[in-house]
Amino acid sequence: MCGRYVMARATGDLAAELELTSQPEFDFAPHWNIAPTSAVPILLERTDQGHQLRELHLARWGLLPRWAKNLAFSARTFNARSETVTQKPAFRDAVTRRRAVVPVESYYEWHTETDGDGKARKRPFAVRPADGSLMLFAGLYEWWKDPAAGPDQNPWLLSTTILTTSAPQGTNGSLNALQQLHNRTPLALSWEDARAWMNPATLDRAVVETLLEEMQDRLPAVAAGWEIYEVSAAVGNVRNNDAALAVPLTS
Repeated sequence: MCGRYVMARATGDLAAELELTSQPEFDFAPHWNIAPTSAVPILLERTDQGHQLRELHLARWGLLPRWAKNLAFSARTFNARSETVTQKPAFRDAVTRRRAVVPVESYYEWHTETDGDGKARKRPFAVRPADGSLMLFAGLYEWWKDPAAGPDQNPWLLSTTILTTSAPQGTNGSLNALQQLHNRTPLALSWEDARAWMNPATLDRAVVETLLEEMQDRLPAVAAGWEIYEVSAAVGNVRNNDAALAVPLTS
């Protein structure tokens, strides 16, 4: 799964790396402990007068389908299982029409262990590409109209979710470590798959399911270059937000 992550790149650097067709209309402050319901940058493509545009937008992390009654719904939809995303009511419309990519520098995962007294203990770890490149997570987006918005407020809110899948199998050291850390992982994409996923055309459900299966098959090649290391337990408090959270824990 993915419940916390890091995005600390300057917005201009992020825009250049993602090869946008226009500069974003926001400046995202570096954040080392992003939690669900936060505003996060997402990458999407759209067609305008025959031109395909690649843009970066801010979205609430936690998908809000159009029929959601209030913002609280998004606390349950920050992740979507890729195996069932085309079937679940909260996601099945977006997955055929509104696909996005969520750029991430690293994400946190908690490994549960049992101590000698039989008590469960959770240790936080960071997962990131060893070469410092971005992770590109498959995502979805939705525009939601807030029924509680006042007459002078913009009622439309952009929201997003990150797709997850089974931890990839393999003999590579990082893949072994990933499997031991958690049985789920975000569905990370190569640039080629990211472009295919962001295609703004409406796709048939069967086409999307085939694309998802192919991207899951290629996940081991993407994750083979990741590194995993333990971090401070301070990351467990969402109020903590500084670069020290993403630094390897020293004994």
